[in-house]
Amino acid sequence: MKFGIDRLLADPALRKPLEGKRVALIAHPASVTEDLTHSLDALIAAGVNVTSAFGPQHGLKGDKQDNMVETADETDPLYGIPVFSLYGEVRRPSGQMMSTADVFLFDLQDLGCRIYTFVTTLLYLLEAAAEHGKEVWVLDRPNPAGRPVEGTLLVPGQESFVGAGPMPMRHGLTMGEMGHWFIAHFGLKVPYRVVEMDGWQPEGPGFGWPTDRVWINPSPNAANINMARAYAGTVMIEGATVSEGRGTTRPLEVLFGAPDLDAKAVLAEMRRFAPDWLAGCAIRECWFEPTFHKHAKTLCSGLMIHAEGPFYDHHAFRPWRLQALAFKAIRNLYPDYGLWRDFPYEYEFERLAIDVINGGPALREWVDNPAATPADLELIASSDETKWREAIAPHLLY
Repeated sequence: MKFGIDRLLADPALRKPLEGKRVALIAHPASVTEDLTHSLDALIAAGVNVTSAFGPQHGLKGDKQDNMVETADETDPLYGIPVFSLYGEVRRPSGQMMSTADVFLFDLQDLGCRIYTFVTTLLYLLEAAAEHGKEVWVLDRPNPAGRPVEGTLLVPGQESFVGAGPMPMRHGLTMGEMGHWFIAHFGLKVPYRVVEMDGWQPEGPGFGWPTDRVWINPSPNAANINMARAYAGTVMIEGATVSEGRGTTRPLEVLFGAPDLDAKAVLAEMRRFAPDWLAGCAIRECWFEPTFHKHAKTLCSGLMIHAEGPFYDHHAFRPWRLQALAFKAIRNLYPDYGLWRDFPYEYEFERLAIDVINGGPALREWVDNPAATPADLELIASSDETKWREAIAPHLLY
């Protein structure tokens, strides 16, 4: 199969509309061709007039480890073009940034999750392009989590840099498709084109990620397909006091880690409370000692997710429910545990991080309500998931 960048490079007819125009590239370390050439190098080598580049959260080089670690603007040392940061002094491209090109090529590998900030970066780019009369092309890439949809819809008024609009946590779209939804939902007037993939089969081998392509981290903690599959659940741990495994070699592949919790007991409670929500993967007790971040240099008891190999059932695995269940089991066993982390999260200073992450308080309230049942959360989530599937149906390209 071929990704959008590969098709653009292979077909002069696809590139012809770029002739005589100034072109900007929005990219990160996973923005590579099938032979692992970075898109910036490949486009310039193909004769495309690239006049500027943009890096999202974690930077064009992907060197910034944690959230809210900003990247400065710079000049590319090889090509002498400006490299603008969309996670530094600004999140939205400024008018000066937009003046550097006529066509903006968006070539970011996504994880299929609303909170992964490249989704919001696409919306902000489309809005800026509409304002300044620019054109946007998405060079489409796979959604490694595939087509399944999961989670509650973001509540209007709860928008943030990790919540671009009323979508669930696991959105099931490629970035090219997401752009079409953004344009329709927000009524944007912008010239928009998707250079589609050729041969992407979200229900084929790999269930979203093609088995003949290597994985390159789109951000420092997105280390493999297991993480990409689990992320729509494990990212919620960023709003909790327990560890998500940052500071280890397998971040965001655990349901939790903490020095003062009994992982074996939590797993038993999960199996008692909502056994169906553990389907589609294997859960393994583990121990780890983070070198940095939460509980640094402290031995933690935890649970690791294996949504891979013989344990993975693509349609049964529901990471958002699985993580909700882990939180609920902790709350049931440790009613007074200080589970929710109170700190500024992605520049939101008033709301609890867990609510920012979920686009509303519903999940936290369900976890903290001693009388709440699995059916209570299922009722809210399943209704929202149905609404989302209906909303995106006209925009699916594959």
